This record gives sequence, C-alpha cells and structure tokens, in this order.
Amino acid sequence: MKITDARNRSAADIAALLKKTAFDEQELAPRVQAACDAMWGERLTAAQIVDRIVDGVRHGGDERLLYFTNTIDRAGLTAETLRVTEKEFDEARIFVDPAVVDAITRAIANVKSFHEEQMPRSWFTNRAHGSLLGQKITPVDSVGIYVPGGTAAYPSSVIMNAVPAKVAGVPRIVMAAPPGKDGKLNPYVLVTAEKIGITEIYKMGGAQAIAALAFGTETVPKVSKITGPGNLFVTLAKKAVYGHVDIDMLAGPSEILIVADETANPVYLAADLLSQAEHDPLASAILITDSERVARAVATEVETQLKELPREEIAAASLQNMGKIILAKDMDTVVAMANLSAPEHLEVMTKEPFHLLPLLRNCGALFLGADSPEPLGDYFAGPNHVLPTGGTAKFYSVLNVETFLKKTSIIAYTHEALMEAADDVIAMAEAEGLRAHANAIRKRKEADRKK
Repeated sequence: MKITDARNRSAADIAALLKKTAFDEQELAPRVQAACDAMWGERLTAAQIVDRIVDGVRHGGDERLLYFTNTIDRAGLTAETLRVTEKEFDEARIFVDPAVVDAITRAIANVKSFHEEQMPRSWFTNRAHGSLLGQKITPVDSVGIYVPGGTAAYPSSVIMNAVPAKVAGVPRIVMAAPPGKDGKLNPYVLVTAEKIGITEIYKMGGAQAIAALAFGTETVPKVSKITGPGNLFVTLAKKAVYGHVDIDMLAGPSEILIVADETANPVYLAADLLSQAEHDPLASAILITDSERVARAVATEVETQLKELPREEIAAASLQNMGKIILAKDMDTVVAMANLSAPEHLEVMTKEPFHLLPLLRNCGALFLGADSPEPLGDYFAGPNHVLPTGGTAKFYSVLNVETFLKKTSIIAYTHEALMEAADDVIAMAEAEGLRAHANAIRKRKEADRKK
C-alpha cells in the first residue's frame, strides 16, 4: 500500500484526499460494462440500465422479472420455481456443516439480544385538563430483505436484516437473493433464514428483485419497505423505487478506516484492512496514523498477508483503487480526518481508545481496541452490520429495530383543554391564511358559547 505523507498538507488537500465518489457517479467495471453493452445493444450508464429494468418489471411483472433473472444470472427459472420450496430447505440442511450452523445459531442469539435492547415502547403523557398526548409504535406491514450474492454468500446479511425485523414484530418478512446458475440459493443462506423463521424467499437478485418487491408481480407480492445491502445496481434500484416503498439507506461499497497510534500492532492493522478489501474491488481500506514507523510496517505487512488470501485478486484491486495509508501530523488531525471521512467501519487502535470516543462523531460502527476487530461486528457481536457508506454516516444511522417500526402521534384533548388552546390555534391558522383550519376550532368555540 502507498503511504501518503499528509503532515504538511492543508485542510483542503486533506479533504480532497478523503473525498469519496458518490455511488451514483461510480463507473462500471470494464467486464461488467461490456456485458451490459452486449445485453442492451448500446452503451448505457448504470442508472439508465436500472431505470429500464425497474420500469420493465413494474409494467411487465413476472415475464420481465424472469427475463432479467435468467439473462443476468442464467438461472433458468420459471414462475413455478421462483420461490424457494420446502424441498430446497430440506436439501440445504444436508449440505451445511453443523459446526458452522452452531456458530450461526449463537450469532442469531447475540443479534437478537442486542436488538431487543433497542425496542421502543408506545407511551402516553398527561397534560392539562385531562388531555392525553402519546406515541404509538407499530411495525411496518411487510418488509423485503435483500441478501447479496455474486462472488460470496452472506448468511450474516440474513441475520442482520431478518432478526431486527422479527424483533420489531413485522408480520410478513420476504427475502430475495440472487440464484446461482443451478437456480438455487446458497445452503447456508437458506438454513440461516429458516432458523430465524423466514420461509417466503424468492430466487431473484439485482435491480429486478428490488422492482419486484416494490411493485409486486403475479408471483411476488409487493412489500412496504426494502432493506439490505447490494451492488451498485441494487442501490440505484432502491433509489428509483423510494417513495413507492420505504428503504433503509443508500449504501455503496464496504469501507474500513483505522485510527492508530504508535502502540498499534501492524500485523493486526494489516489484517483488518484486508478484511474489507477482499469484499469488492471498490471497497475502501484506509489507515490514518501519526506514527511513521507504524505506517511503514503496515505497508509491508499488507503485501505479505495479501499473498495468502484466496481472494487476493479482489483485495489487491481494492487496495490499488481505494486503499490508503495516511501519515498525519498528530492525533488531533487523525481524529479530524476520520470525522471528515465518515466511514462505514471505524476502528480505534490506540493506547487509550475510549479517550477518543467523545471526539469521533461520524461513522456507522465504532470498534474500540485491538480486541474488537471489524469482522466481530460483521458476524457475531450483536450490533448490526448494515451500515451507512460513502460518507453518509454524517446523517444516516445503522440499520436497527426502529428501521422496521412506524411512530404515530396520539392526541386526545378534553373539551376544556381545547377551549384553552382555541384562540392560539385560530390566530396561527389565520396568520397562515388557512381560514378553514381556523373554522374547525371556531365552530367548536361558538357551539360552546351557545350552551
């Protein structure tokens, strides 16, 4: 990894160094672009492709959904084989390693316990003259959770989306995941879903899956909300259907940023950077430190560990495209740069990590200390791993139980309380030129005088 010495750089230079490409400005990889060109017979942007797919499924239902699924994923599916059957669940149980399933079971329990702590409650409060105000908490009627596929299988994404939805009490939880060329889903994905109680699963991925969940087809009933990470096409599709349904967030490629001082272990730092780099050629892995020794040691260690990885090619591309080791002049600058970046995952590898906790404002998830590596959050600890990316941690929150809940205000005034407020409401309504609003109060006030 290349080391960038930013110790004498201006604030503007540092901001430019950390600038991220917005998800809707990302260019397709050459291989993907070539495949898209061949499919559509012309050069289209990712956004243009998504618009065509979403519109096609919206108006063409199953026929277009299956066309895109079978063209892109080469799965050979029909309307009758689109939904996962009980037989497929039975087959999946045969092919999974019991030790892995045991680990998944414990992870589910941890995630469930953590999200139960988040559960808000409906409440009422008494006001003057016997009136009541309150808030009612209601789960959304239905949610579609998207589980990515492609170069890896993600049973952990099943856990992180489905468990909080279950805790929230969502009555109908639907799952979508891209099928393999054999028309099947990864057995660990299926077994994980079954353990959580998710049995309505459709073998569909990409923008076509998002469109089917948003608008419904003859086979796939529509949902009220869509959650879960995915590739650029999935993210753009979620943006396209927002308003017809709700979504959790617009997430891009995975990110890790590590804040480290002189005490940090370069072996751990390198391993943690690579843990995200292996996700995707566009994944971001950044180390910011005020120690030149640590920076140089990590650069060397990354190259050593990289050679040992089965996904070496992907990780190497990620480091080439998005990897950075930045040498800052002091720890105050390190913290400022971390907040400016607003990463998905932020690790703090310093002598006293809790000392920096009040200063670190912008990140999806915060990992404090050498014994809290990012994969612990990905799989097992309990907090959710569906996190804001691309700097959106400045205003987005992690996926959580409240993602699946609606808050409804409750107003129950007594007549006496209404009369006390009447003149103020009338005055404000008439100041806005809304006479009918004022009349809704005035008519009651007039009736009160006639009694």
